Amino acid sequence: MSLFVTALAIGVSIAAPVGPIGLLCIQRSLAHGLVIGFVSGLGAAAADGVYGAIAAFGLTALSNALVAQALWIQLGGGVILVGLGVQAARSPPQPLASATETTRGTFAAFASVFVLTLANPMTILSFVAVFAGLGLVAAETTGAALVVVAGVFLGSAAWWLALAVGVSLLRARIGPRALVAINRAAGAFIAGIGLWAIVAALRP
Repeated sequence: MSLFVTALAIGVSIAAPVGPIGLLCIQRSLAHGLVIGFVSGLGAAAADGVYGAIAAFGLTALSNALVAQALWIQLGGGVILVGLGVQAARSPPQPLASATETTRGTFAAFASVFVLTLANPMTILSFVAVFAGLGLVAAETTGAALVVVAGVFLGSAAWWLALAVGVSLLRARIGPRALVAINRAAGAFIAGIGLWAIVAALRP
């Protein structure tokens, strides 16, 4: 139980800092409602679970391989961010009364954020650093490693659920024109982060 609680805390601590992923989930919660916002967050939580598994199972070779390809992965992530930012800026917010979600829409929301979160191999270094800071090492048994992975995923998912619910409650108080302005501003910022990532990756 102690290990599980620690893993929950790790999941929350990794997910909580506001970055491009958090901004994207906030924008989607505002533009498309609670379901799309939360499902997008679940994509990030699933990716955190993957990186948590790499750290928990002590897969050093895989971790090193991801870091070695950081340049190409960062380029890919930057391109995805630019595309998602442009899409966010151009997509009109859905009215609350007609915010229906399709299976295709929720899968796309999940998959896009899952891939985007995986496209940051430095996340694995964050997990390694947190594990070391808490005095944790690779789990000694498969069961313990699975407990860590489950805790990381659930902690991250709980954060995204709280964020999506909070933003969705705020959404009901924001007018359509303000939502459009927020969409455009968030989309421009997300695309700008993507461009910065591309430039930083190509810089000698």
